[in-house]
Amino acid sequence: MAVRSAQGDGPTSGRWDGGAEKTDFNAKRKKKVAEIYQALNSEPTDVAALRRMAISEGGLLTDEIRRKVWPKLLNVNTNDPPPISGKNLREMSKDYQQVLLDVRRSLRRFPPGMPEEQREGLQEELIDIILLILERNPQLHYYQGYHDIVVTFLLVLGERLATSLVEKLSTHHLRDFMDPTMDNTKHILNYLMPIIDQVNPELHDFMQSAEVGTIFALSWLITWFGHVLSDFRHVVRLYDFFLACHPLMPIYFAAVIVLYREQEVLDCDCDMASVHHLLSQIPQDLPYETLISRAGDLFVQFPPSELAREAAAQPQAEKTAASTFKDFELASAQQRPDMVLRQRFRGLLRPDERTKDVLTKPRTNRFVKLAVMGLTVALGAAALAVVKSALEWAPKFQLQLFP
Repeated sequence: MAVRSAQGDGPTSGRWDGGAEKTDFNAKRKKKVAEIYQALNSEPTDVAALRRMAISEGGLLTDEIRRKVWPKLLNVNTNDPPPISGKNLREMSKDYQQVLLDVRRSLRRFPPGMPEEQREGLQEELIDIILLILERNPQLHYYQGYHDIVVTFLLVLGERLATSLVEKLSTHHLRDFMDPTMDNTKHILNYLMPIIDQVNPELHDFMQSAEVGTIFALSWLITWFGHVLSDFRHVVRLYDFFLACHPLMPIYFAAVIVLYREQEVLDCDCDMASVHHLLSQIPQDLPYETLISRAGDLFVQFPPSELAREAAAQPQAEKTAASTFKDFELASAQQRPDMVLRQRFRGLLRPDERTKDVLTKPRTNRFVKLAVMGLTVALGAAALAVVKSALEWAPKFQLQLFP
């Protein structure tokens, strides 16, 4: 049985933007709920509409709706539960001790005030989900932070459904994070600075001068912000967004957080310690709906395929993360963000370009770039573009529903 967040099973994204009256809020919410159920009840299910609903303001609104929609976004058959392993995974798994330690440290991820007995039962279920997925998929390697993602699904969906969805997620969106090494994770982080550079070259150059790198965003990326946000409502709102989008959307969201904190960063001493300390302490009162909208806008304006050259010019250029959705489709057997482009980028740059410093590239008009953050397109249009991208990336058996 799924567990509701401490705030209940109502809207989980805070208030709607724009200062609308309560009656307007209720009317919008009622209309959106009706549209979600209309898409769910369509034959076949209108997954594109569900993606738009998950991306647009307020997300999926309630955990009850999430239990119906999240499986559709990941194309999981809720009537086909994962088989129960007959093995004693706790004795056999090489990861058990690390998983146990991480789960024991995850107390704050459970709703405040939850009875201890209930929380301990959920922690046992959390361990079982992780060990079962690893046992069924020996190509996957556990990483610290994985449990932060799994516990979110457990609290919303319950053990059986969470197992199915997290297994699909682990072989798709999270696949790069579950390699034997962190190389591919670092390659995905390589996209952060090019995104920032497109919007705010001054901030980009300051961060480069401070040599802060991107490690401050590592826990954001590999936990889908679950480890760093204290309010469960904000976590599930972001999961609505990420599940409906391309697997690289979390790195765009990381970029808009940095861009939003521009003045704080520029007011820092220009050294690694100061900037890293600031950025690693993520604010809890971020304007999430605004940032989600801007992340979608940036993805449309600067898709991964356009940023690939700049990302490839950074350290370990020949192993940069994914850039185009066609590459995902070609790699559908494994569906991992770094699969095809690692090889393609070896031939992408001419030898003289491989060694060129990113900071020496020609600048376009700085004010044009700065204006990007002020040109937030209507979310409906952005959502359509992002949804189209997500559908193009999806496994082929899902694409057949949307010719």
